[in-house]
Amino acid sequence: MTHIDAGAELDPVHPVPFPVPARGLTAAEVAERVSRGQVNDVPVRSSRSMGEIVRANVFTRFNAIIGVLWLIMLFVAPFQDSLFGYVIIANTGIGIIQEWRAKKTLDSLAVIGEARPTVRRDGVAAAISTSRIVLDDLIEIGPGDKAVVDGVCVEADGLEIDESLLTGEADPVVKKPGDQVMSGSFVVAGGGAFKATKVGREAYAAQLAEEASRFTLVHSELRTGISTILKYVTWMMIPTAIGLVISQLVVKQHGFKDSVARTVGGIVPMVPEGLVLLTSVAFAIGVIRLGRKQCLVQELPAIEGLARIDTVCLDKTGTLTEGGMDVTELRPLQGTDESYVRKVLGALGESDPRPNASLQAIIDAYPDVEDWRCTESLPFSSARKYSGATFSEGNGESSTWLLGAPDVLLAAGDPALKETGRLNEQGLRVLLLARAGRDLDDPEPANGARPAALVVLEQRLRPDAADTLRYFADQDVRAKVISGDNAVSVGAVAAKLGLTGTTVDARHLPSEQEEMAKSLDKGTVFGRVTPQQKRDMVGALQSRGHTVAMTGDGVNDVLALKDADIGVSMGSGSEATRAVAQIVLLNNSFATLPSVVAEGRRVIGNITRVATLFLVKTVYSVLLAVLVVCWQVEYPFLPRHLTLLSTLTIGIPAFFLALAPNKERAKPHFVRRVMRYSIPGGVVAAVATFVMYLIARHYYTGPGQLDAETSAATLTLFLISMWVLAIIARPYTWWRIALVASMGVAFLFVLIVPQLQHFFALKLVGETMPWVAVGIAAVAAVALEVLWKWVDRRFPA
Repeated sequence: MTHIDAGAELDPVHPVPFPVPARGLTAAEVAERVSRGQVNDVPVRSSRSMGEIVRANVFTRFNAIIGVLWLIMLFVAPFQDSLFGYVIIANTGIGIIQEWRAKKTLDSLAVIGEARPTVRRDGVAAAISTSRIVLDDLIEIGPGDKAVVDGVCVEADGLEIDESLLTGEADPVVKKPGDQVMSGSFVVAGGGAFKATKVGREAYAAQLAEEASRFTLVHSELRTGISTILKYVTWMMIPTAIGLVISQLVVKQHGFKDSVARTVGGIVPMVPEGLVLLTSVAFAIGVIRLGRKQCLVQELPAIEGLARIDTVCLDKTGTLTEGGMDVTELRPLQGTDESYVRKVLGALGESDPRPNASLQAIIDAYPDVEDWRCTESLPFSSARKYSGATFSEGNGESSTWLLGAPDVLLAAGDPALKETGRLNEQGLRVLLLARAGRDLDDPEPANGARPAALVVLEQRLRPDAADTLRYFADQDVRAKVISGDNAVSVGAVAAKLGLTGTTVDARHLPSEQEEMAKSLDKGTVFGRVTPQQKRDMVGALQSRGHTVAMTGDGVNDVLALKDADIGVSMGSGSEATRAVAQIVLLNNSFATLPSVVAEGRRVIGNITRVATLFLVKTVYSVLLAVLVVCWQVEYPFLPRHLTLLSTLTIGIPAFFLALAPNKERAKPHFVRRVMRYSIPGGVVAAVATFVMYLIARHYYTGPGQLDAETSAATLTLFLISMWVLAIIARPYTWWRIALVASMGVAFLFVLIVPQLQHFFALKLVGETMPWVAVGIAAVAAVALEVLWKWVDRRFPA
C-alpha cells in the first residue's frame, strides 16, 4: 500500500529521502566491498569439524582410564590380557568414521536446504548464496522470506514483518522506508526491499543462526541420562578400584604381575565405554538413513524428540494437499457479468508479485488485462484472510476489489454462504470476489463490500497422505489438522484421506488454555485458525502432557513450529519455517515423516534396551570387586576373560540390537527405566558368580588351582550374562534367536579348541564344578526372571 520514489532511500537516523540508485550495487562496488572483507561470511555449520569429531571421540574420561590400564598391561601381562585396549581403539575408530559419514550427509543436505535471498545488483534481481551478500546490497523480500542480515527498509508495499523470534512480540510490525529490518525476522505480508547495513558476525541473529544449525548431540533426555549414569559410575569406580588395588597387592599369592593383571581385570569392566559409542553411532546412522530419504535433521536430538510424540498437528495446505490448485468453476453473484469478473481476476493476479497457491491458480486460469493498471494493493495476510487491489480500468474508471474467505467478507446470513457451505462439504475451496465500498487504507476495508463472484478451487491431495495418516493411527499417534481454511472444507479433505473425527471452527474455540485443551482433545479437524491460535493450540496440547510435533510450510505456521516440541517444515516452505524447524523434508513429501518417527523410535528404544546390557556389566563388576575386597581373595578374572565375555554377551549383540527395527514409542525417564533392570541383574550375576568362585576355591587344590577356579567362575558369569542377553533380546524373531545362539556357540568353541583354551586361559577341570556352575547359573536365571517381573509390577515404566 505504501509507495516511494524508486530513486530515493531513507537514512535510518534521519529519515529524509536522498538519491540512491534503486538498481542496487554495481559489480565494481560489490568487488570493492569483497576486497574490504565486508561480506556476510558467517560460517553456517551443519556439523562439527573433523578435528572436533576426533577430539570428542578420543579424549574422553573413560578412554583415559582404559588407556592408562592398557599401557600397564602391555608391560606386565601377555598380549591376550591387553586385548581390551585394541577393542577401545576399534570402538573409537568406528565412532569417528560414523560421525564423519553423518557430517558429510548433513553438510550436503544443508547446502540443498540453504536459504538463497534475492539481491538486486545492476538493476537485475537474482537469488544468491547468503554468504555472498555484501554491505549495502539491496535485498528484495516477500511473504515467507527471512531477513538474513540487518538492514534498513528502502521500498515497502504493505510490508509486514514478524519479529517474534527476536523480540517475543507476536504481532507483525508494519515497515515503512527508513525502518530497521532485523536479521532473523520474516515477512508475513506484502513485499519490499532493504539495504544491508550489518553483515557477517555483526548481524543481530548471526550467532543464533550458527548455533541453531550446528550438529549437536546435547539437549536430549537420552544423552543427559547417559551422562548422569556415567557420573555415578565414576564415583563408584574410584573407591572400588582403590580398594581392589590394595587388596590384590596384599593378597598377591601368585606373583606381582598376576596380581596387577587381576586388578586391571577388575577395573576395566566397570567402564561402560561402549554405551557412549553405541549411542553416537546409532544417532549418526539415523542421520545417514534419513539423509538418503532427503530429510535434513537440523538438530540431531530431533530424531529422539519425534520418537516421543503422541500428537502431530498437520497444516492442510502443503502437508495433506499439494501446493498447487486448479480453478474448477466461476459462479457470478447478483447478476455480475462473468466476462467482467474474469478481467477483475486477471488484474488481481497481476497485482501481486508473489502470489500464493490460490492466486496462482487464478493467474493460470485468467490472463491479465493489459489496459487495467493497479494503483494500490493490499497483500494477503493469514490474519485477515483476504487481499485487495485498486485498479484504474481501461475506460478511466477506478474500482477496488477484495478476494478472500467468503465467511470473513460476507455478513452472516448472506445467501452466498449457503452455497459456499455446500461446496466446502465436497472438499472444495471457495474464494469470494467482492467490490469494496471503502479505500484499502481504511481500517475496515471489507465493511459494506458487495459480493461479485465465487471462485471454486480444487486442491490436489497428496497421494501419500492417506497412508501416512494411517501409519500415525497404527502407531497410536493422534493427528490434528489445523488450518486457516474453512473448517467444513478442511474436514471434507481430511475425510477423503480417511481421517475421521469432529470438525471445529476455531473462531468458536475458548481462549482459556484449559478449556481450549479440552476442545482440542475432543476435535480432530480445526478450520479458520489464526497464526496466534495455532501457537496457543500447541501450548494447550502441551499443557495436558502431550508431546507435540507441528508440520507446516507457510509463514502462518512459524509461531506454532517454534513452540512445538518438534517442528517439521517442507523444503519448499518459506525460509522462516525452514529456519525454525528442527527437521526439514527436502523432498516436500509428508510420507517421509513416518520414516523419521520410525528412525527415532529405533534409536531410542534400542539404546534403552542395550544400555541395560552395559550397565548390568558395570553393576556386577563393581559388586564383584567389593566382594573380593571384603573376602581378601584374588580377583577371579584376568582381563582376557572379561574381554571375551563382554564381546560375546554385550559388544557384538548390542551392535545388532541397537540397529534393529523398533516401533515402540519412546518413553520418558530413561535413567530410571534402565537402572531398574540393571541393578537387580548385576546383583544376581555378581552374587551367583562369587558364590561359584568360593565353592571352587574350597574344591580345587594344588597347582593350577586359581586357573580352575577362574574357569568355573567364568562359565557361571557367561551363562548368567547370556540369560540377561536372552531377556533383553525379547520379543524373539529368527535373527534374535540366531544371534543369541551364535554367541553361545562361539563360547563353546573357545572351550573345546585347545589353542583358544590356552589363549584365553580357560580350561574346565573335572565334571563336578562345571555342572555346579551350570546349576548356579540356572538358579540365577530363575531369580532374574522373578526379579524382573517383580520390578515391572513394582516400578512400572
